[in-house]
Amino acid sequence: MAIRQITLRGEEILKKKCKPVKEITPRIMELIEDMVDTMFEADGVGLAAPQVGVMKRIFVAMPYPEQEEPEIYVMINPEILESDGVQESSEGCLSVPGYMGLVERPLRVKVRYMDINGNTVEDEFSDFAATVISHENDHLDGILYADKAKNFMTAEEYQERLREFQAQNGEAAE
Repeated sequence: MAIRQITLRGEEILKKKCKPVKEITPRIMELIEDMVDTMFEADGVGLAAPQVGVMKRIFVAMPYPEQEEPEIYVMINPEILESDGVQESSEGCLSVPGYMGLVERPLRVKVRYMDINGNTVEDEFSDFAATVISHENDHLDGILYADKAKNFMTAEEYQERLREFQAQNGEAAE
């Protein structure tokens, strides 16, 4: 297990469509372990293979980080089967450090993927979890949230706007 270097916006690999995984080999398992370690080290909730320089249709995600012991989902060759509703999410990305943006995402997604044991799984995710899954799945198609975002801003600008919004609405600032 190792921490891998995260590929940053502007690097060509992030704009390419990834290739399907044909077989879960020891190298694929090592990649997945490294991706989980890298995601935790970077304090993220998801990480796609191209973000660590590998053009495979794999991502790891922690769509329910608020849980006491959050489950890590490993999705190999994921495919979004259904999506509905619309939500606007404030997003950042490990490959676009220091920035935030508002992105329209589905409120609910149904996804089919292969797990690390080679089993085909179908799961549904909604709200924040749907955002995480959609964001990571976009990486596999060469799409960055920054390409879709409106109100793209630095993290400092985002925090300032959040404080202003909270002050106007009588909410405590975090």
